[in-house]
Amino acid sequence: MEIAPATRMPSGWSRLGGAKVKRWIWAYFFISPWVLGFLIFTAYPMVFSAFLSFTTFDFLSAPEFVGTKQFNKMVNDELFWISLGNTAYYTFLSVPAQLVVALAMALALNQKLMGINIVRTMFYLPPVTPAVSSVILFVYMYNPDDGVFNWMLGLVGGPRISWLGDPNWSKPSLIIMSLWGVGGQMVIFLAGLQSVPVALQEAASIDGAGVLRRFWHVTVPMITPVIFFNLVLGIISSFQIFTAAYIATGGGPVNSTLFYVLWLYQHAFENFRMGYAATLGWVLLAIIMIFTGIQFYTGRRWVYYEGSIT
Repeated sequence: MEIAPATRMPSGWSRLGGAKVKRWIWAYFFISPWVLGFLIFTAYPMVFSAFLSFTTFDFLSAPEFVGTKQFNKMVNDELFWISLGNTAYYTFLSVPAQLVVALAMALALNQKLMGINIVRTMFYLPPVTPAVSSVILFVYMYNPDDGVFNWMLGLVGGPRISWLGDPNWSKPSLIIMSLWGVGGQMVIFLAGLQSVPVALQEAASIDGAGVLRRFWHVTVPMITPVIFFNLVLGIISSFQIFTAAYIATGGGPVNSTLFYVLWLYQHAFENFRMGYAATLGWVLLAIIMIFTGIQFYTGRRWVYYEGSIT
């Protein structure tokens, strides 16, 4: 009785399989620093903070599991609602203002003039300036006695305003301050404006459309993806406002600038209530995800991408 010889994989297939394995090994080798960094500095802290949100932890003793006690405390915390309201006020006023100012700057700088690149660079410098330096500069400008804002009001006979010391003006002052850093959004808008086909503008002009009609019916629809991008990132960023309030007002006066992340920071690193701070952090994540989801859902109706059917 003859025994059939064992089948062997052709040598070509063997070499091909070995080369593929080697490519996978080298691929994972090169991305391993990012994977390790993500696991150590992002994934692990997120998992640990989720655990802390169900505990009480003060850095000195071991975490004590308390279930949903921290969430119940948060709902009944008056300052939680004040900080959330202050943050919502800031978000819903500052984000539209930033978009309008950034778009206006981009329109003004979307010109073919000598030295325009230098001017664009100058307008982009504020957002790359350290945030602390910018806030300190505005604190001096908001000085009620010799600040530049009250000096300008004095030129037109206006009253002196305690910008950062008056609860009615503290949040508007920080909103005005936020317009200083719209250079990043301006650059993105500028890229969007330069991608609008010239043929569409010329066709609309031939049909008799004026500057405003071309802007509203041609330019704006073509840059809606850019508007959407800046809107999403702007809302996410505004919900995390911290530096300006921490340095300029410390949450005052009368908690008028006690924003959500500042309230979270005070619990975590001033009162050492890490469990409650972790709870606040996860609630903030949920709020941001909800607003982002709403924007993506409603964006289907007004954001138009090239080649899409409307």
